[in-house]
Amino acid sequence: MKYNVGSVDRLLRIIVGLIIAILGVIFDSWWGLIGIVPLATGLFKFCPLYVPFSISTTNKKDS
Repeated sequence: MKYNVGSVDRLLRIIVGLIIAILGVIFDSWWGLIGIVPLATGLFKFCPLYVPFSISTTNKKDS
């Protein structure tokens, strides 16, 4: 699998995913499960929504 999420994008996705998940636990809401999506795309360095638009936030160093 080719990576399409760069280091800054990855870090932001992981942070936002964790915040959403933690807020979901704190407020006892199922909406916290949405935090799994940015967290997973940040951890796997791959975003399926970038593929149809040929978007990549990586640079030569990241790939």
